[in-house]
Amino acid sequence: MTRADAGDAGTQVRRQAGEVSVVLHRLRLEVIEGPDRGRDVELKGTHVRIGTAPSNELALSDRTVSRHHAEVVAEGERYVLRDLGSTNGSFVGDTRVTEAFLEPGARVRVGDTSLAFSPKKKWQRVDAREVESFGDLTGHARPMREAMALLRTIAPTDLSCLVLGETGTGKELAARGLHAEGARRGGPFVVVDCGAVSATLIESELFGHDKGAFTGADRARAGAFEAAHGGTLFLDEIGELPIDLQPKLLRALERREIKRLGSQTPVQLDVRVVAATHRDLLAMIARDAFRQDLYYRLAEVVVILPPLRDRRDDVGPLARRMVSLEASRLGRTRTLSDECIEAVASLPWAGNARELRNVIRRLVALSASETITRDDLSRLSPELLGAITTDAVAVLPAVAAPRAAAPPPSFARAEVPELLGTLKDARERWNRRFERAYVEALLVRVGGDLDRAAAEADVHRKTLERLVRELGLR
Repeated sequence: MTRADAGDAGTQVRRQAGEVSVVLHRLRLEVIEGPDRGRDVELKGTHVRIGTAPSNELALSDRTVSRHHAEVVAEGERYVLRDLGSTNGSFVGDTRVTEAFLEPGARVRVGDTSLAFSPKKKWQRVDAREVESFGDLTGHARPMREAMALLRTIAPTDLSCLVLGETGTGKELAARGLHAEGARRGGPFVVVDCGAVSATLIESELFGHDKGAFTGADRARAGAFEAAHGGTLFLDEIGELPIDLQPKLLRALERREIKRLGSQTPVQLDVRVVAATHRDLLAMIARDAFRQDLYYRLAEVVVILPPLRDRRDDVGPLARRMVSLEASRLGRTRTLSDECIEAVASLPWAGNARELRNVIRRLVALSASETITRDDLSRLSPELLGAITTDAVAVLPAVAAPRAAAPPPSFARAEVPELLGTLKDARERWNRRFERAYVEALLVRVGGDLDRAAAEADVHRKTLERLVRELGLR
């Protein structure tokens, strides 16, 4: 599989003749010379780390070997030996290498130790025909079924996963499902929103700090990696991670250890990492805004969650399920009329399932009868429904006008950004226009109260603050 293919599917996914398979590896290393002669390890997974540190999959007693000496990594159809900055170097045959491809049967030397490399692999087919749910994700549309089937297939493995999708498509639900259906379900599930933590604090958030490590550090604190030991660490909005911190994250993933800020004592890690973003990481790599080596470390499997506009047939069943759950939570009985379902399915849902859920919550809370009608939907103002285009509003009865003191921005046809250039460029112009209009209306409605605004938008306050800054708003 080429790296271009990997960008679409992940380094451990193969697509051939319309079928999708996950590549499962067994990496075997046998010590044939050196103090540990006779040692033989065979591991399921895509990485074997070699060194004297106990956290390595192959931990050696050879004093000429560094703590974190080298690793063997499966990348698609190929295997790579990568030196990790060792003192005495890594060799394939008699050639010292920083990074080199390995053939089955290759001889590798680290320090005074020689190793024989014998990989095995098999392909597990991903069958999406019968999959209609995964964790709290649900759907019948083919793109959604394929995504859920892939998630279900990799859940029992330790493969790293990168979940891609627009805001509100359920990326955190996918990560929680991977944790709940994997071998680490008994451990903690820890979330770090890389876009919600300031650049000055993100390193401490991830790795922790000792007392006195920086101004205001009046006591020691464990970071997210330590908190997630034995479980899963979910790095949400990984595309927001500052470029200068990305090498430190890569090093932690490679060595399976971290050091708290202000400490020289390494802490061993036993964590599965799942990352997610709505950004185009390959485009960010092209402009040096994201490290390619970190991408391939995180993207052994790439799962793309489709937006609601690409799964229109799912909107009705999803809305009905949300109504049932919300009504049960409030101790009520509520259902959606067929006309209401038809109207809901016609809306654009720029915020995807999250926006739909927020509207459903308001409908259940405000409706007076057990059956929620199209009229109930129309009585919600456009500012509550979110970004509804002029065409989408036309399918509803007259919508109650917003308060005169805080009219929401209009998205009339004449105001649509110029529809020229590539689809991607036009979408970015539209999304930025929508974000500004949405945030402006939101801030007016709540009187500038950021805590209330963040709660209403169902985002972290830090995320909203960052968006306000990017848009140049007050």
